[in-house]
Amino acid sequence: MEYTVQQLAKLAGITGRTLRYYDEIGLLKPARVNSSGYRIYGEKEIDQLQQILFFRALEVDLDTIKKIMQSPEFDMITALKSHREELLTKRRQIDLLIENVEKTIAMKGGKVTMSNQEKFSGFTKQMIEENEKKFGKEIRSKYGNKTVDKSNEKLMGMTEEQYLVAKKLEEQVLETLNEAFVTGDPASEIAQKAADLHRQWLSFYWSQYTKEAHAGVAQMYVADERFSAYYEREHKGAAKFLHDAIMIYTGVDK
Repeated sequence: MEYTVQQLAKLAGITGRTLRYYDEIGLLKPARVNSSGYRIYGEKEIDQLQQILFFRALEVDLDTIKKIMQSPEFDMITALKSHREELLTKRRQIDLLIENVEKTIAMKGGKVTMSNQEKFSGFTKQMIEENEKKFGKEIRSKYGNKTVDKSNEKLMGMTEEQYLVAKKLEEQVLETLNEAFVTGDPASEIAQKAADLHRQWLSFYWSQYTKEAHAGVAQMYVADERFSAYYEREHKGAAKFLHDAIMIYTGVDK
């Protein structure tokens, strides 16, 4: 079956303007353009649009989607399985938050009581699941299951005050790192302050801090682009700069 722009837009729950834009940027081309100038889409394009919308639901940007789908290695079945896992993870996270909201409503109504840990359990469980999904394999391989499990246990036991302090420290690390980066000197006072703030932040999640482990984390920031991307949202090369600052701070030669 074939569809015009408006027919496919209605079927997919998007706008015709969106489909035309996808055509303009080369993300989703129509199967053909008929004699009247209308874009016509077939089954192949419908499957491609489904993939695009899956990626968009997972908040993947259009440039990345285009690169993925136009790669010779792109496989539809593999992509669908990946989408399924991502969506199941999101569902678990949403279920946790819903459970937390329902408990809060019941508490406000005087039906149940909630400890501070319970108030934040939805957020901490979500954080743990996200970290396990993104980095679990690498972290467990590097530090072992026992260390990671202890870290997760510590995170689950956070009080409201500890949670807020940890989040504030996370923001301060990024702010100080970006300020230090423009100096170009990882040994500068401001760069070493960023390394120390990073150490304080890590201590909220680790059961025990060591300089060697701190240096090991810094090494991962330059070895894995997923870690690098977190610190390089403002300055390209900031992850390597933080790595160098931490190496100086810990005195560990890597």
